[in-house]
Amino acid sequence: MSVQYSEDNIRTLKWNEHIRLRPGMYIGKLGDGKSYDDGIYVLLKEVLDNSIDEFMMGNGKEIRITLSPEGKVTVRDYGRGIPLGKVEAASSQMNTGAKYDSKAFKKSVGLNGVGIKAVNALSSAFTVQAFRDGKSKLVRYSGGEVIENPDITDTDEKDGTFVSFDPDESLFRDFKYRVEHIETLIKNYTYLNTGLSIYLNGTRYFSKNGLVDLLNDNISSSINYQIIHLKGPDIEVALTHGNQYGEEYYSFVNGQHTTQGGTHELAFKEAIVKVIREFYNKSFDVTDIRNGLIAAISIKVEEPVFESQTKTKLGSRDIGPEGPTVRQFVIDFLKKELDDFLHKNSEVAESLLRKIVESEKERKAMEGVKKIAKERAKKVSLHNKKLRDCRVHLTDEKSEFAEESMIFITEGDSASGSITKARDVNTQAVFSLKGKPLNCYGLTKKIVYENEEFNLLQAALNIEDGLDTLRYNKVIMATDADTDGMHIRLLLLTFFLQFFPELVRKGHVYILQTPLFRVRNKKESRYCYSEDERKEAIAALGPNPEITRFKGLGEISPDEFKNFIGKDIRLDPVMMKKEDQVPQLLDFYMGKNTPSRQVFIIDNLIIEEDVID
Repeated sequence: MSVQYSEDNIRTLKWNEHIRLRPGMYIGKLGDGKSYDDGIYVLLKEVLDNSIDEFMMGNGKEIRITLSPEGKVTVRDYGRGIPLGKVEAASSQMNTGAKYDSKAFKKSVGLNGVGIKAVNALSSAFTVQAFRDGKSKLVRYSGGEVIENPDITDTDEKDGTFVSFDPDESLFRDFKYRVEHIETLIKNYTYLNTGLSIYLNGTRYFSKNGLVDLLNDNISSSINYQIIHLKGPDIEVALTHGNQYGEEYYSFVNGQHTTQGGTHELAFKEAIVKVIREFYNKSFDVTDIRNGLIAAISIKVEEPVFESQTKTKLGSRDIGPEGPTVRQFVIDFLKKELDDFLHKNSEVAESLLRKIVESEKERKAMEGVKKIAKERAKKVSLHNKKLRDCRVHLTDEKSEFAEESMIFITEGDSASGSITKARDVNTQAVFSLKGKPLNCYGLTKKIVYENEEFNLLQAALNIEDGLDTLRYNKVIMATDADTDGMHIRLLLLTFFLQFFPELVRKGHVYILQTPLFRVRNKKESRYCYSEDERKEAIAALGPNPEITRFKGLGEISPDEFKNFIGKDIRLDPVMMKKEDQVPQLLDFYMGKNTPSRQVFIIDNLIIEEDVID
C-alpha cells in the first residue's frame, strides 16, 4: 500500500514546538535528576552561563540562586541586564543573542543563541526580567508561549537579570533536583571565576585560589607533592600525583566543564608526557608518568566548537581566528611553565621522579602476570561467553547512540538470562558474574590480573589503560535486592574504588533498581519499588489482589524485565566526594576490623517484618 505524500504532509513548527518535540537536540537526555547530566541541570546551567559570561566581562560579582522543594528555580545576577527592548527577543527568538558580536562576548560559552530559549520552551512557567538604569522589563511564558508582556516600568532594583523557571513535569516526569549535583556545578563556576560569589539558598560558594581549590576539594587520597599551579593568558593548570591507581582530570573551556574532554584535554595529556621526558631526559612509559596523576586545566577559546549543544566535549582545533591550534597552545605553555617550575622546585621534581619510578617498577613486576591473564581472558571469553556484548559502544564516536551504551553486571545465570533476553542488543551488554567476587581491599593491582572475574570484567570494560577506551557509558550493578545482592554490590564497588576510582568519579557507575513487588488483579498489574508503593497499589486495586515478592532478578520474566530496563529504567548513580573519605570507608567496611564493624551493624540494625502474609 502506498503512502500519500502531499502539501498536507509538510508542516512548519514554531520555535518552541520544535524544542518541545525534540528536546534531546537542545539539552541532551531528559532524565529525572539522579544523574548529573540530566536535563534539569542543563536548564539551570544554560541560565547560569549567561550570568557567568557577564562576570567574565567584568560585570557583577554576585549571583543568587534559589531552589524550592517543588523544583522551581530562580537566578538573579547583577550584570548589565538584558537591553530592555530585546528581553522578549533574547528569550524567545532562536538565533538571537549578543554573543554573535565577539566584541561584547569574546570568549563566551553560549554562542548558538539557543540556551535560554530552550529553558523557556521546556518550562511550564518561565519568567525573565531585566533591570537597567532604573528601568525594568518583564516577560512571562508557559511552554514558550507569552502569557504576560507588560510595558517597561521604573524600578529601584540594581542592574542585572532575573530568571525563574519550573521544568515542565509533562516532559521531566517525576524529576527531583539533587543538591549535590547543583553544588558541584556551582563550585566549578567559582573555581574558574575567582572573586565571584554564588549563593544557593543563602549558602555562599567562593574560590580564592582557582584550580588549586578544585583539586584540594576533590582529592581523596594523599598526594606525593604540593599542587603545581600554573597560570597564563587564557590558560590555567593545576596538577599533582596521588597515591591511587589511574588518572583523574577536570577540564574546562570558557568556564564550561567538559566532562568528556576534547582537544584541550588530549593536548594536556600529551604535553605532560613530553615535558617530563625532556626534563628528566628519560623515555619513561606514558602509563608510568600519568599513573596517579590528578590534574585540572582551563582554557579560553574564541568561538569554541563543542560536539553537542550540551557542551561536554571540545571539538575546536584553534584558540582563535589568528591564534595557534589548541594543541600547540597547551603544549607550548606547559613546555615553558612546567619546565621552569620543576627547575625552580627541586623537592617537587624529586618527589615526582620517585612516583614515576615506583609506577615503573610495579608495571614491570606485573608484565608477566598481565600477559598470562590476557591469554586466559581470550580463551574464557571465547568459550564461556560471560560477556553478551552490544552493537554500539562509547568509543563509537560517530554513533548517535554511543552515550546510551551500558553494561549490566549480574549475578548468576538466571538473572543474566532474563536481562539478556529482555535487553536492547544495540546499546545494552550483559556481564555475568560466576559468584561473589573477591574482597580486594588492601590488595595490589596484581589481583586484577590474577583473579579471573576481575580480569575478565576489566577486559570487558576495556579500562586497563584508562577511561579513554571505556566501552560503555554506564556500568550498572544489577544484583538481587537481598543481603547477598547488597554484598556483591559492595565487593564490586570496592574493586572499582580500589583500582579504577575515576570510573566512579566520572559518574559511570550505577545501581539498577528493580521492583520488589508485583500487585495485580484481573485487570491491572502494578510494579512497586518500595513498601509505600506496595500499600498504594493494594489500595488502588481493591481487596485481595495477588502480591508477588521478587526475591531475585531471575524470578522476573524477560517480558516483564523489558519494562524495567527500557526508557523508564531506574538507575541510582554512585557518587563520590572528598568528604566521603574513600580510604577510610573501605578500611571500615571492607577491612579486618571485624569487632568495630559488628558493633556498628548491631547499633544500626533494622528488622523488617515480612510484608507478605
